Amino acid sequence: MARTWVLLRGLVREQKHWEDFPAKMQAALPNDRVITLDLPGNGIFYDQPSPTRIGAMVIHAREQLKEQGLQGPYHLVALSLGGMTAVQWLSQAPKEVAFAALINTSSSRFNPFWQRLRPANYLRLIRDGILNRDRVRKEQAILEITSNLHDRAFLHQLAEKWAEYARLQPVSITNSLRQLVAAMRFRAPSSLPSSVPTIIISGGGDRLVNPVCSRRMAEAWQLPLKVQPQAGHDLPLDAPQWLINTLIEGVTESAI
Repeated sequence: MARTWVLLRGLVREQKHWEDFPAKMQAALPNDRVITLDLPGNGIFYDQPSPTRIGAMVIHAREQLKEQGLQGPYHLVALSLGGMTAVQWLSQAPKEVAFAALINTSSSRFNPFWQRLRPANYLRLIRDGILNRDRVRKEQAILEITSNLHDRAFLHQLAEKWAEYARLQPVSITNSLRQLVAAMRFRAPSSLPSSVPTIIISGGGDRLVNPVCSRRMAEAWQLPLKVQPQAGHDLPLDAPQWLINTLIEGVTESAI
């Protein structure tokens, strides 16, 4: 039976920030369907207020899928803030989820804030990533923190592309802060539904979120932990083929 994969991005990111990852995933899984969604305040919903609770993001995502005529159970691939949304989805509507992959995410239940957002980045994220009005510089700063495996020239070219996304569908400073509030207050459940196969995936070189966050979640929930040793926070950008192979391996193992 064809599976529906739902891809969820992170803080102040939209579906276009996946770049060609969905197309690569679709090519690797030609009999399945790969869907990308935007959360409120981002992408096509940039003019909507971002919720300050992850639960409201789940409701919005579920409504989007219903409007597209889709119904679960879904295979969730979720990065960072998207991972928190997926965890909440598992709690609110586990029957709608067939499989979940949680990438470089975190929760206040298992980790203090200085692990969930590494202190070395605070000044640059606020100065260049949120308050700066130069869109290219803003995107360059974010990419230099979240990507490990691309050179500066590549990141600058990509920053110019992402700056155009931001010009067309700008995330307001208010929505950026509202999403940050939702992320920092998110407290995952002590356990996840045993009926839903779930894996934790981590970039071992993540300089935004300490990889110990993924390790603690995997230990607490007794879930498989898959680590790409060199990749940064934006693992789909740094190691797309490795991630696709890991997802296929994870869903195959869960079916055995």
